[in-house]
Amino acid sequence: MSIYKNICPIPFDQQPLNEYFELKQDILFSWSTKNTTDFMKKLVIIFLIMFIIMSIIAIFIVYKNYTLSNLLLIYNNTIFATLIIEFILIRLYLGWSYVLKRLLSATVFYEESGWYDGQLWVKTSPILIQDRLVGIYQVMPIIKKLKRIFLFNTCFFILQIYLCIFFN
Repeated sequence: MSIYKNICPIPFDQQPLNEYFELKQDILFSWSTKNTTDFMKKLVIIFLIMFIIMSIIAIFIVYKNYTLSNLLLIYNNTIFATLIIEFILIRLYLGWSYVLKRLLSATVFYEESGWYDGQLWVKTSPILIQDRLVGIYQVMPIIKKLKRIFLFNTCFFILQIYLCIFFN
């Protein structure tokens, strides 16, 4: 239940602090709240699973019909698996940045019904302070971590493309 039920007209699910708690409990988004090594382990597991799936597909479909080198198949599989990781990181970044924007903002846009009759609510001072503290000390470190991992993954992706082009 919302702490600010009496003074906040926003529906429970649309309150920024509740959106933060909901995102934090989501399976995919909860990975990014853990420390960097645990998060990287989960991304590596996803990478390996996607690499294995693409290898199986390549063995049964592509390898029978075309004469591609094994090295090129490995490059293609790693590029695809890295691209999947990029999409996951983009999704995580967009979700957390949306919640951060709503937590740091002094006004919150919301809809009471599904009739697109959006309204603005100006946060009271205690709510604004609490939301900003949560945004600055809980969400911003997650976004910084996602940016660093995304930069590393993008460099890895560019290196893979370069190697694929160079060795062809």
